[in-house]
Amino acid sequence: MVCLHVALEENRFCLYAQEIAPLGAHDGPGHVEILLRLHDESGRIILPDSFIPAAERYGLMTALDRWVVRSVFTVIRQCLDEERGGPLAMCAINLSGSSIGDDKFLEYLRRLFAEFAIPPHMICFEITETSAIANLGSAIRFINELKGLGCRFSLDDFCAGMSSFAYLKHLPVDFLKIDGSFVKDMLDDPVNRAMVEVINHIGHVMGKRTIAEFV
Repeated sequence: MVCLHVALEENRFCLYAQEIAPLGAHDGPGHVEILLRLHDESGRIILPDSFIPAAERYGLMTALDRWVVRSVFTVIRQCLDEERGGPLAMCAINLSGSSIGDDKFLEYLRRLFAEFAIPPHMICFEITETSAIANLGSAIRFINELKGLGCRFSLDDFCAGMSSFAYLKHLPVDFLKIDGSFVKDMLDDPVNRAMVEVINHIGHVMGKRTIAEFV
């Protein structure tokens, strides 16, 4: 466990950006998801599956979320200051369930937006369906507070649970990310294809945009 504390102190985490590609050309300047990685003592890249469970177990997820948000805001501010040609992509930042229910984290985000003068519409926060349902009241309040600033929200791993549609009406998110387990073999499995079609249709009926994982 000490290694994660040390990694934070030594700034050994790093960020990658994965494009979320639109099917049409009318969907704005772009959209990327920010992915977290860790360099171990030997310089090898460690994937989140290997360190996130430990961070959750020992209560370090909010510290990681703070590091990620501040790092992303730093990069965006540098790009804005350099006045690069063309609009910047909207950045999707994953947040843990522990951060969603933390009032101090919400206040931290407000301070960062002011400190870095980041236009809130450039930020989309991603929360998983399971964490949103587990903290439904806190999640709704958290989302509404930041949407009031102009941020957008994405519900990750949608339909991983059986109660998805019942809760969706209560969560004011902008994007649905269809769980990759349905997407990856939808060309061969008619049931999974039907699930993707249903999720996509219901999302559009509710005025939300859908994102397919594992394409």
